Amino acid sequence: MKTISRWAGALVVACASLAPLAAAHAQEAFRFGVVNPDRVMREAPAAKAAQARLEQEFLKREKDLKDQEEALKTASDKFERDAPTLPESQRGARQRQLIDQDRDFQRKRREFQEDLNLRRSEELQKVYESAQRAIKQVAEAEKYDVILQDAVYVNPKHDITDKVIRALNAPQAGNGGGK
Repeated sequence: MKTISRWAGALVVACASLAPLAAAHAQEAFRFGVVNPDRVMREAPAAKAAQARLEQEFLKREKDLKDQEEALKTASDKFERDAPTLPESQRGARQRQLIDQDRDFQRKRREFQEDLNLRRSEELQKVYESAQRAIKQVAEAEKYDVILQDAVYVNPKHDITDKVIRALNAPQAGNGGGK
C-alpha cells in the first residue's frame, strides 16, 4: 500500500511540474485542415483537363467499337432470321463467322478497356501528384500543422478543399501543364 501511495505522490508531483509546460504549449495555436480528395479530383481544372484529354484520345476507338457491335448485332439478327432456310453447310459457316467476329469484338473491347484504364490511371496520377504539391503549398503558406484527408465529418471552418483547388489551378497557368 505504501508503494502505491509513493507512486501516486510521484505522479502528482510530475503532473504539477508539467502543468506550466502544457499551458505554454496550449498557447501555441495548433492548426489543422481537412481536404476532400474526391472533390479535388472532380473539380480541379487539371482533373477536368485530364478527363477531356482521355475523351478525345479514346473517342474514335469507342465509336469504332460501337459500330462493330452494331454490325455484329445486325449480322446475328440476320443469321437468326435466315438460319431455318439455309443449308447445313452455309449455316455452320455463317455461325463460325459470327463466332469469330464476336471473339474479335470481345478482344478489341477488352483491349480498349485496358488501355483506357491505364491512361486514366496515368492522368489521375499526374493530377494527384499536383494536388499533393498544392496541399503542401497551402499547408506551408498558412502554417498548418496537419492536413487530413477523408474525414467522416468536417466542420466547414477546417475544410481547405477550395484553397487547394485554387492553388492547384494557379501554378498551371505558369507551367504550361508540364511535369
